[in-house]
Amino acid sequence: MEDFDVVVVGAGPGGYVSAVRAAQLGLKTALVEQKALGGVCLNIGCIPSKALLRNAELAYLLRVNADSYGIRMDNLSLDYSAAFKRSRQVSQRLTKGVGFLMKKHGISVYSGRGFLLSPSEVEVDASGGSSQVISAKHIILATGAHPAVVPGMKPDGEKILDYSHAIMLEKLPKTALIIGGGAIGVEFATIWSAYGVEVHLVEMLPHILPAEDDEAAAELTKALGKRGVKVYAGTKVLAVEKSGGGTRVTLANENGEQSVETELTLVAVGFKPNSRDLGLEQLGVGLDQRGFVVVDGQMRTNVPGVRAIGDLTGKLLLAHTASTMGILCAESIAGLPTRELDYRMIPRATYSQPQVASFGYTEAQAEQAGYGVKVGKFPFQANGKALGYGEYGGYVKLIANAESGLLLGASIVGPDAAELLPELTLAQANGLPVSAIAANIHAHPTLSEAVLEAAEAAEGHAIHI
Repeated sequence: MEDFDVVVVGAGPGGYVSAVRAAQLGLKTALVEQKALGGVCLNIGCIPSKALLRNAELAYLLRVNADSYGIRMDNLSLDYSAAFKRSRQVSQRLTKGVGFLMKKHGISVYSGRGFLLSPSEVEVDASGGSSQVISAKHIILATGAHPAVVPGMKPDGEKILDYSHAIMLEKLPKTALIIGGGAIGVEFATIWSAYGVEVHLVEMLPHILPAEDDEAAAELTKALGKRGVKVYAGTKVLAVEKSGGGTRVTLANENGEQSVETELTLVAVGFKPNSRDLGLEQLGVGLDQRGFVVVDGQMRTNVPGVRAIGDLTGKLLLAHTASTMGILCAESIAGLPTRELDYRMIPRATYSQPQVASFGYTEAQAEQAGYGVKVGKFPFQANGKALGYGEYGGYVKLIANAESGLLLGASIVGPDAAELLPELTLAQANGLPVSAIAANIHAHPTLSEAVLEAAEAAEGHAIHI
């Protein structure tokens, strides 16, 4: 039995990053993964989906807006299978890179399912039936989460899909219905509609992107409508039935019941943790009511020597959250001083068209929390770079404490919105007031000038509105 300082179970963006950081700090490290290095994110999640979204952006531009750029596309041909192939190439390149990182840092990689025999022992069951036990002073669980299955809507991979099926489609349907208006549902609606698919998007809550600002959701709903996406907000799904040509979905809202028939249905209604069959129950590792592992600010569970990071903890199911947790977890094990994460202030992004990006409080949440609020807002239609791009829908909206001027949050809808967040989260994390953003010189012309002008608007002196 080989002994390690740290054994990480799960090689997604939380696990492999944590393993690298542990190795950098001189800890003898092992990484256990049942499927593929890079986990869901690199293989069937955020990375291949962004490649597909890039193809979709170009497809929509050429199919719908080419004339406005003086481009004639009389014989335009869109090959989605080529887009799919490119997405797999992008994914494979990154997963190979993770393998290189493991070798570079001397991390021992074990292929198989990890099972905790004790707080210091992990049994690795390989696919061929063989098993071995490795030991460690510290175990980090990073096994992630899987799509939630709704009764009566169990995916079959043919007519009823989850995201893992959808990302692997090589041929698009003519019609599709998506259940769930969160980031995954909205992003697939963006991709498919770009190729001319008739898309129906259903959300049970009052608006799509339920975690985002109401105004941002309304802006994206309008943009999706222009693309031909039919959005059903505040709508329940009563039944999903397979029909001869695909699926029949029965919907109900304030206007009554209706049925929608499409070739396929994508179910994207949330995630459940991969916390079963890990040995957690036998060790008494604390779980919450949903099955997520309970951790403290140092990612420690209630069992000494066992820690957990990423989606498995249910804190904020985003890849960059998992990576940050993984780094802090490794540093804590190594005895370095670490900070506790404020999960509300971690950036969020939806890569729709236009993008939606945010962090912190929405305006309504800040007011409900008792803050005196001042808001600065600037539309992209008054931004030169956005006009030049031909993508000028949306805005930058900053929410600041009226008394101190410190940022409480932001909501951005528009081109490359996610790329504009770091300046704002850096300011928030370091206690810089909105006036400091307004005083910071931004290059012209850039999209980031919309952030500058929103900050100036919060201070009462925006120049271009």
